[in-house]
Amino acid sequence: MDEALRRSSAHVLAADLHAPVLSDEVTHHLQRVLRLRAGEKVTVTDGHGSWRECEWSGQALESVGDIRISGERNLLVVAVAIPKGDRLEWMVQKLVEIGVDRIQLLAADRSVVKWDVKRMNKHLERLRRVAEGAIGQSRRVWNCEILEPVSTQEILPKMAIAEPGGRNIGHGDLALAIGPEGGWSDAEIASAEESVSLSDQVLRVETAAVVAATLMAAQRR
Repeated sequence: MDEALRRSSAHVLAADLHAPVLSDEVTHHLQRVLRLRAGEKVTVTDGHGSWRECEWSGQALESVGDIRISGERNLLVVAVAIPKGDRLEWMVQKLVEIGVDRIQLLAADRSVVKWDVKRMNKHLERLRRVAEGAIGQSRRVWNCEILEPVSTQEILPKMAIAEPGGRNIGHGDLALAIGPEGGWSDAEIASAEESVSLSDQVLRVETAAVVAATLMAAQRR
């Protein structure tokens, strides 16, 4: 990680790096929560690999450094059944911090949590706000795409699943599907591309997702 990113007082998203404009929510966070002083360094990213240094004036950002561009990288993907309660938000936060580029939510045969279609956008918007906060925390310069739940039938034939007895994660593994609390159905296991074992223990959904992301991120590096 570039030292300027690591040492910045805050790291935020902005659509235009040439003239960064912050939302009222982010401005409030810098002013009232972080209590930044005028002159403190803030790094800004567009979420597409580009970023730059700015200075906080007390009310807005002033650009002080050139726009820098990070090289392309292979996408890291976790497809996962929705865990119960607030564990979903915790999971998204940690996956973003680890470096996952796409979180594909799954509607598995044994899924306990199923979203109401009418509230889908509200759920996704909440998770994207969580992801934005995690981007700031981890100083990453790439967005994390969070996709609405799809049937496992669309995903498993072209993706490995986490399942006891499978092979270990190895070099080149960049995508893995995590099942629900009740496990995969026999039909889902049969339809999957292959199985990968994460642990000798039984893991919660969110724990398995974090373990998978960590192991794959290490292989990508």
